[in-house]
This record gives sequence, structure tokens and C-alpha cells, in this order.
Amino acid sequence: MQPMSLLVTTCVLFVGSHLALSHPLRDGLAGRLGERGFQIVYSVVAIATLIMVVQAWRGMPPEPPLWAAGDGLWMLASLIVLIASILFMGSLIGNPALPAPGAAKAAQAAPRGVFAITRHPMMWGFTLWALAHALVMPTPGQIVLSATIVFLALVGSAGQDAKKARLMGDAWRSWAARTSFVPFARQIGGATPWGDTVPRPHALFGGIVLWLAATWAHGALGFMVAGIWRWIG
Repeated sequence: MQPMSLLVTTCVLFVGSHLALSHPLRDGLAGRLGERGFQIVYSVVAIATLIMVVQAWRGMPPEPPLWAAGDGLWMLASLIVLIASILFMGSLIGNPALPAPGAAKAAQAAPRGVFAITRHPMMWGFTLWALAHALVMPTPGQIVLSATIVFLALVGSAGQDAKKARLMGDAWRSWAARTSFVPFARQIGGATPWGDTVPRPHALFGGIVLWLAATWAHGALGFMVAGIWRWIG
């Protein structure tokens, strides 16, 4: 199989298995295996298919970029990854979308910080991270990989809305009514003040630390030097 065909095939397997196990197959398998057994199966499949994607991506031959990535694009991509890091860190606390015992209680809170921006800050963080990589590494292989991550994050979020409405009922529907799927949609529509979107300290400072560490590691591990480390050191 050609390298690009292998990459596309493994990406389809990765996305398809995630969506199938998260939605149509979940209830049946969880009923037969139990919740713990299902989580083990889900984790094994997720890790196995992710390894397949990574190996296929690493096996891609050198490809010419589709456009030049100068300092301007690198600055834009670095800013996008910083925003993605803040969204991700903010999503770890008080997130009704996470499978936590206190999800229903968290859904009763007023949406603030990253949750005033979008009710799926983690998934939009992955989306922005993938888009930033495509901006500065515009090869066909990277674009396929980035598109896979974006598709899984956004389609998975839409599926999560339906699943959470079924599992949490009115608690989730109330949360969904007070938040937006698309970032800043409520602020643009005038339903929520822009001041509510100011990230909380754990999101802002945690995001900055994550961004600095991840972009430093990018160069330290032998990949392209990223973030502010491209211009300092």
C-alpha cells in the first residue's frame, strides 16, 4: 500500500472506531462487558489505532510544502496553540462534558471563562492545535492528519451533545441552552457579555505553562522549533 493510502486508511480506522464505540456500539458493549470492561476495550482500540496512525504518518516520504511558512505564519500558529492550550486547561475543571460524578452539578453553574466561549473547550483546543500544525507544516500528509483530528473533535463533540442529553436529561439541556457549540457565538449574538469569556486563573496560567512546555519540547525532541523558542535561545 502506498504511504498516503496507508495514512488515510489508518486515519479512517482511528476515527471510525472512536465514533462507533462512543455511540452506536457503546450501550450494547457496556451492557455485555460492564462499564469497566467497555472502558478497557475502548482504551485498547483507541491506543492501537492511534499507534497505527502515528506509524503511518512517520512512514510518509518527504513532501514539498504547499506554501511557505514564514515568521508571520509561525507567529499566528503559535498564538493559536496558546489559545488552544488555555481552552484545554480550562476544560479540566468544572466541565459537565467529562464523565465525572459531579457532571450534573457542574452543569448548574453559570458558564464562565472557557465555558462561556464554548461548551466543548477541550475539543476546540484539539481543533485549533491541529489547524496550527497544518499552517506551518503544509504537506499533504500533515493536512490529512490535521483534518482527521479536526473531524473527530468536532463530529465527536456533536455526538457528545446528543449522548449527554440522553444521559443527563434536563441538566445537560439547560447547560446547552446557556452555552454555544461554536466559540463566541453567544457573545456575537448578544446573548452573553464578552466579559464572561475571560479565562479563569487555572486556565490562563495553566495554559501558558502548557504552551511554553509543549513548544519547548517540540524542539527538544527533535521536531521543528516552535513557539517563542523560534526567536529566543
